[in-house]
Amino acid sequence: MCVIYSRDEEMATPTMPSDGGEELAELKKNIDDVFILTNAIIVCLMQCGFACLEAGAVRSKNTTNIIMKNFMDIFISALCYWLAGYALAYGDGNPFVGYTYWAGIGVQGQKMAHWFFQFVFAATAATLVSGAVAERCNFVAYITYSAVISGFVYPVVSRWVWAQEGWLNQMGYRDFSGCGPVHLLGGTCSLFGAAFLGPRLGRFSSKMEDSQMMPGHSVPLTGLGGMILIAGFLAFNGGTLGTMTNPRDSELIARVISNTVMGGSGGSITVMLVGRLGLGGTPSWSFMCTLNGAFIGMVSVCAGVNEMNMWESFVSGIIAGPIYMIIHYAVLWCKIDDPLDTVAIHLGGGVWGLISASIFSNSGLVFGITRKSLMLLAYRMAGATIIFSWASVTSCITFGILKCTGKLRVSAKDEQQGLDISLHNEPGYPVKGWQTMVVSVQGNSV
Repeated sequence: MCVIYSRDEEMATPTMPSDGGEELAELKKNIDDVFILTNAIIVCLMQCGFACLEAGAVRSKNTTNIIMKNFMDIFISALCYWLAGYALAYGDGNPFVGYTYWAGIGVQGQKMAHWFFQFVFAATAATLVSGAVAERCNFVAYITYSAVISGFVYPVVSRWVWAQEGWLNQMGYRDFSGCGPVHLLGGTCSLFGAAFLGPRLGRFSSKMEDSQMMPGHSVPLTGLGGMILIAGFLAFNGGTLGTMTNPRDSELIARVISNTVMGGSGGSITVMLVGRLGLGGTPSWSFMCTLNGAFIGMVSVCAGVNEMNMWESFVSGIIAGPIYMIIHYAVLWCKIDDPLDTVAIHLGGGVWGLISASIFSNSGLVFGITRKSLMLLAYRMAGATIIFSWASVTSCITFGILKCTGKLRVSAKDEQQGLDISLHNEPGYPVKGWQTMVVSVQGNSV
């Protein structure tokens, strides 16, 4: 018989386990909590990936600004999710909102791991917008929209979808790891954020063929960020199950992670080949487009990644590739400036992912057109419409108020100077950091 000693060193009397079943249940709870905490920490590292990706994709004069935004998304989102987000998402309440756990009151031991995992999802949804509004968004506007999305917009949708009493969940909407609540919502907020801001100075002209490309300053930095994001995506989807101690959990986790990789494979290979064929531009093996193809491919399997087979995930990624290209050029045609293609990847990938899950999952249309499979597609499309509408209305209100108060966009002078200097007084690449220094040492120049 094992003896369990109290953590209080002053207590000399050991406590004896009262029930082996309770002890086993506690062990399983500990293992599950560590599982989701570990995955949540890896998902949190996606902020590092976003920072590198976006920093490399913007001009060097805006590097500090974009890194600071991704850095602060962790802490702004944590504060707002603690104050209100978790309460709205998982507090006791009705099918639409919760109204307990405000400011963490009542979020004790057994709920802490769940809180942390859900917080990093909220932070991820909020950080998607930073790429779409890069290089011209006021820092005050960034703080505002990040707080609103992580503390209100995302939590309400996550309750509808994932809480047991959530009304979309009760209706029949199914979404394993967030095609709707994370990607569709984040992509929609990005669309309206970029539209309200307007394009960067000099980005578009009256004739599309005369528009200026504004490439980022570091492809290697973007590539490094992309690879960090791909690794984080595996934890994002793999940790969503929330447990690893139930029968066959390991098989399901392995399926989710493998399907995520296969979705990325389909998307990246398709976009790479499309670029090489020169459809839409000069024939080339484009790294940037290939990277975005991998992202939309992985997004496209999120809703049904727990039920798909590997070949189905690959096909879903293949179809996601052209969807990315079409939306990419549609956004440009509308003269909406989205430097990171956030709208194409996440809004387009989120909608296609919900359709894809309805086609390829275990109850999907590929296995037979039945009433059940048709209703599952209908529920997901209804959910997509509702999430898009919610994100659109809240985004219009948020960005509209910021624009009307003159807090949304920096001045033309500040934008031309670069946000690193005008907003932060900290250039990402200080001149003195790379200039040759001439120092006099005892009359000699070094």
